[in-house]
Amino acid sequence: MEILAENLLKLRKARKLSRQTVADAVGISAKSYERYENAEREPTASVLVALADFYGVSLDYLVGRTDQR
Repeated sequence: MEILAENLLKLRKARKLSRQTVADAVGISAKSYERYENAEREPTASVLVALADFYGVSLDYLVGRTDQR
């Protein structure tokens, strides 16, 4: 899921956050978050929801189904 990885990186960089900050906020390890940003792994549904909530975007936006937030 390359689009998910790109969106996660873009959202984090736009907010000037560290991977550790995001990971702590959603209850995962920084290494797991890094793997999501590098498209090495896909998050579970519950982690996807937590990430969308954290960034204030829809799941559709996060996974690239729409350009709207």
